[in-house]
Amino acid sequence: MYAIAIIRYRRPLDEVSTAVDEHRAYLKGLMDQGLLLASGPLDPRSGGALLLRVPDGAAAATLDRIRDGDPYTQRGLAQYELLPWVPVFGKEELDRVFAPKP
Repeated sequence: MYAIAIIRYRRPLDEVSTAVDEHRAYLKGLMDQGLLLASGPLDPRSGGALLLRVPDGAAAATLDRIRDGDPYTQRGLAQYELLPWVPVFGKEELDRVFAPKP
């Protein structure tokens, strides 16, 4: 299953910036696990978005774990909106491009 996470900053950008390196290291770990497909800040810089691929049978628990493990969440700097997503158009291409690594 795919999911989109919208991250909205709860604190001023200068406070959020103090945790950017830790947040990005966390996201790198998610990418290494095959959970994070793409990420980046919103424009204007009010938060960010993640494109995720999570196991079908454990989607809710995995999404909760992703949110709760983020340094932004742990420090009260941002909140997540987690949106399980069922793509219709382009799903085959997404599956091809983001096929799980053996």
